Amino acid sequence: MNKRILVTGGCGFIGSHTVVELILNGYQVVVVDNLSNSSASVIDKIQKVTGKRPDFHQVDICDIDALTGVFRQYSIDGVIHFAALKNPQESYQLRDQYFTTNVDGTRKLLSVMKAFSVTRLVFSSSAVVYGNPSTVPIPESAPAGDVTNPYGETKFQSECDLSHYCNSNANFSAVSLRYFNPAGAHPSGGLGEQPLKPAANLVPAIGDVITGKADSVHVYGHDYLTDDGTAIRDYIHVCDIAKGHVAALEVGFAQTGHQVFNLGTGKGESVLEVIRAFEKASGRTIPVQFSGRRQGDVESCYAEVDKAHRELNWRAESDLSVIARDYCHWLSLSS
Repeated sequence: MNKRILVTGGCGFIGSHTVVELILNGYQVVVVDNLSNSSASVIDKIQKVTGKRPDFHQVDICDIDALTGVFRQYSIDGVIHFAALKNPQESYQLRDQYFTTNVDGTRKLLSVMKAFSVTRLVFSSSAVVYGNPSTVPIPESAPAGDVTNPYGETKFQSECDLSHYCNSNANFSAVSLRYFNPAGAHPSGGLGEQPLKPAANLVPAIGDVITGKADSVHVYGHDYLTDDGTAIRDYIHVCDIAKGHVAALEVGFAQTGHQVFNLGTGKGESVLEVIRAFEKASGRTIPVQFSGRRQGDVESCYAEVDKAHRELNWRAESDLSVIARDYCHWLSLSS
């Protein structure tokens, strides 16, 4: 019998692409999502891409009774945990809500996992835990926790909780994946990023211009000490990140304790470089409107990725041109 994996937040951007990879790798998948920033129609799209339909339950991870009902219904072998609020700018205004969903929600998930003796977890963390890094590329051994926004605080707190949990539960395995800037879409064009709330990150903002929903892209900060004055980030294809979760799950089944891995390309690209790549892929001019820096934004952030290659046998396969191509292909089919 193939292993059955519960994916929390599985209707979201990275969650849905990871569900696809799990199905393609022979796993049975159960998705829970409260649909606060996603749609159940994503399950139909997953089925169209893979030919198989994951089981779906509209459940909030903070609802222990509903979550318990899912664990009671299925024999769960492992969990990949995406469900979270994830907008760094919004987290300043909704700090308490972010801690309730992201930190308390993870603790409640752990309590239900313990009740059903499920001992394998892959956690969706973020490079935001590194705060404003002193050097780049950033290794996993770099200082973490001096974060620049409440969202980052919640991710770091959950990592600490998982580490403590593993220390007190010797048979438990948790893998925290700190990924950098997910972007792109499934190459089939059947699956992409469709948040219900206004997108807070660069690529969906570019997509809004390409599809005519916006006149220009707001670029926050053009006075950084970089070649073109705009911030540098590590943009990684969402399908590469999804494959990284499957690799981490398989390592998690093989050992115990808490482990941390970066998922990135190891290369930084500026905001203007990203916009140029999307202009090339879409054949459209993308006007830019410069604004001041946003609270908490850092100048340069990209990954050291040797550990993931060495221990997970994983590395990013797609570069920025492929990210732009696949995203524009998805836009052309979905808009």
